[in-house]
Amino acid sequence: MSIANEHNLSGGPTPVVRPFGIRVKLPSGDPFRRLLGDDWQKLHWYPSARERDAALTDMARRHEFSRIGDEPALLFEKIERLAESRAR
Repeated sequence: MSIANEHNLSGGPTPVVRPFGIRVKLPSGDPFRRLLGDDWQKLHWYPSARERDAALTDMARRHEFSRIGDEPALLFEKIERLAESRAR
């Protein structure tokens, strides 16, 4: 008998390995550091380096709704969970 809805599985779905990431931080001297703190960062994880690089390109671009002269004020860093990426 097949299961009609995957969310009814007792063991849950198999976790996706996402070893490739992007760390987003604020540059020093950015006024938002007063609101978010000097140690603020956001991590985004992806299953492949190709997907990570595509997301990074999109994150770092100047968006169409930006005003003339506006530039992204975030720092982006490629990161990797070596143990997970080497196991693939």
